[in-house]
Amino acid sequence: MKKIILLALCLVLSCFIWAGCSSSGESFEEKSYTPDTNIKEINLDVQDREIETSISEDDQIHISYFESAKETYEIAVSDENVLTMTSVSDKDLTDYIGGKPSAENRKIFLQIPDALLESLTLSTTNEDITLPELTVTESISASSNGGDIVFGNLNVGKAVNLTVKNGDISGTIVGSYDDFAIRTEIKKGESSLPENKDGGAKTLDVSANNGDVNIEFSPE
Repeated sequence: MKKIILLALCLVLSCFIWAGCSSSGESFEEKSYTPDTNIKEINLDVQDREIETSISEDDQIHISYFESAKETYEIAVSDENVLTMTSVSDKDLTDYIGGKPSAENRKIFLQIPDALLESLTLSTTNEDITLPELTVTESISASSNGGDIVFGNLNVGKAVNLTVKNGDISGTIVGSYDDFAIRTEIKKGESSLPENKDGGAKTLDVSANNGDVNIEFSPE
């Protein structure tokens, strides 16, 4: 009995030691990026970061984010004027034990011009994606594994693609129901959309695993 009690105490003590050693003692620095050329497409593919999108006031693209010595981002602009931002992690196994960065340090603020982009693609894990009332000439895609996707009036020229796992999708799409060919895949959730609907010059593809979908249409 004494051995069992001693073992339990050792386990509890070990937990406190691990928590104390790894309660995210990383130092984060706020940074920003503004491309010096016209951008046609934006592609953000990050891990464990909330993406908050808004309309810029100067028709330029601005990204604000937080980096540490072990959690950084790679930002690049291709010859085709596609802006990409991806997560880069230099963490080892012990860095993942215990606390995580504060909510502020886990957020990316993306400001984009309205009606000037061709396409916008956003992907993250364990956090939400929020989009404002926004117009793009071609397509918008958003994916979150472990978070919600929430948006204002999205106005697209061709397509909307939305995917969540363990999260919900909610918002409004500009146009009538008949403007879109719809494909919906729902597992363990409810949806305001039909599973399949043909017709329409544009496409709406939605997938939710363990989450609800509530999308409405708004006349232009």
